[in-house]
Amino acid sequence: MNTIPKIGCACEKPTSDYTEYRSSELGIDHTNGRYGEVTIQQCKLCQRIWIRYFVEYESFSRSGRWYKGIVSKKDRSQITPENAVEYLENLEWYVYGGSFFESTGTFGQGKLNV
Repeated sequence: MNTIPKIGCACEKPTSDYTEYRSSELGIDHTNGRYGEVTIQQCKLCQRIWIRYFVEYESFSRSGRWYKGIVSKKDRSQITPENAVEYLENLEWYVYGGSFFESTGTFGQGKLNV
């Protein structure tokens, strides 16, 4: 399990509408027809790198959900849209939310509901 300590930065707060990121699209995860959008975000404050996974099923209302977790610099180059879910599932903690969960964000760990 990937252990990444919390350091108290605003980017860790699950319910924050923190927008101080540099973002770049990593691509779309087509696994099992999910079409998950995978984005790499770097916090402008603490410089840590996050991977964000977002999926929404248009035929179902309230199906939007997102997950984000911190990526170590050494792991960053190994992450692809197709292995992003597995990476997040193996983190000690991640943040998740969305209309599916009726949540603006909370901490979680383990299996992702995608």
